[in-house]
Amino acid sequence: MAECVLKLDKVTIRFGGIVAVSDLSMDIPEGQIAGLIGPNGAGKTTVFNIITGFYKPTEGSVSFYGKPLAGKQPYDICATGIARTFQNIRLFSGGTVLENVMLGCHVREKEPWWKIIPPYVFPSALKEQKDIRAKSMELLEKVGLAAQAGELATSLPYGSQRRLEIARALATNPRFLLLDEPAAGMNPQESLELMEFIRKLRDEYKLTILLIEHDMKVVMGVCEHIWVIEYGILIADGTADYVRKHPKVIQAYLGEEGAA
Repeated sequence: MAECVLKLDKVTIRFGGIVAVSDLSMDIPEGQIAGLIGPNGAGKTTVFNIITGFYKPTEGSVSFYGKPLAGKQPYDICATGIARTFQNIRLFSGGTVLENVMLGCHVREKEPWWKIIPPYVFPSALKEQKDIRAKSMELLEKVGLAAQAGELATSLPYGSQRRLEIARALATNPRFLLLDEPAAGMNPQESLELMEFIRKLRDEYKLTILLIEHDMKVVMGVCEHIWVIEYGILIADGTADYVRKHPKVIQAYLGEEGAA
């Protein structure tokens, strides 16, 4: 059996009197493409925020390769090998496409920033910056944005900004990738291409992937295990075929037509 990469053990989070996630347990094995689905307001992005350290669970624990993430800041969690994209795209608006990806490499930099500022210019730091630029351009090639490297990131079309976020996440050298609605705003052909792209990411970069998505063709087509939550409570999990036929999932989210 594959090693468990990410484990949520009876995680609960409360905001005042509101329970956003309740007693949620998940075990995601290495190399799996998993999906987290549910109605709007079900708590899906809240789960991502708990995993990545933006929220601290009220109860329960989160561990990554057996090591607890409790008390770690988002940048520390990123350094352990967990990267994410966001439901609402978060790019550095004043930077170019290339600069946004290069900033993703910052978490792995070995040389301090001041070594590239005159008069403190060090050859080792300059070489590292050259390597970071080359790596970032390679990632832009992967997502089909190399030709736009010098453009402002926010000038890109919506779908291209989604791909740029993925490239920036990959720049952190992750082992676990969280994708929050990667198919949002895409047409059917782009969604098909996204499914193939996600599979290639997993295989080429040896990733484990968890995605939130409302496009059920993407979810059912690419996810090997699906977790379904409603009002922060797990109502079903299993293969796409199992989840699609589950009566609670049909009632709470898919509907008869959607399940078909």
